Amino acid sequence: MFGMLKNSLFGNTEETEYKMLSSETKDGVSFEVRRYDGAKYAVVSSEGRSFDQVTGELVRKLLMYIGGSNEQGEAMGTAAPIIVTVYPRNDGVLSRRLVVAIRIPSSYQLSPPTPTDSAVKIEERPGMTVYTLQFGGFAGETEYRAEALRLTRTLGETAPFQRKQYFCCSYDPPLKPYGRRNEVWFLQEEP
Repeated sequence: MFGMLKNSLFGNTEETEYKMLSSETKDGVSFEVRRYDGAKYAVVSSEGRSFDQVTGELVRKLLMYIGGSNEQGEAMGTAAPIIVTVYPRNDGVLSRRLVVAIRIPSSYQLSPPTPTDSAVKIEERPGMTVYTLQFGGFAGETEYRAEALRLTRTLGETAPFQRKQYFCCSYDPPLKPYGRRNEVWFLQEEP
């Protein structure tokens, strides 16, 4: 636990790099189109509990892992963003299935430390292009759903993005009181 706290408060935060493909404003809403390269991620999943009930617990598991709760005892530094994959129902309400991921820092990409928590898995994720909408404040399910709806309306019905899932991203430690950065990502469907 101490390693996780020390790592998140005093460690270096490595923000996942991307290539900006475009930055647009439509109907007063600004969004970006970005390309992320494939990488290894630490991932933990949950079914049966709501976004707000379980995300804190799942994020802690990942922070413990990168903070040194792994077989090698390596505190890897921190990475941003924390990415929560959500699966909305047709009415927009999120299902009770979540996947929370954090990118393994660059210096550990080739050989990530082995997790000691069996719930934490290492996953190779392919590159992706996303539509991104940024917003501030403390974000829970209500805020992410509202921003996802805003991005959906801005992009329109014909935009080529996956509608069965999207990503809720947080860049800040939970105790940061202001200047917070959150994003909603829609995965662009490849032509």
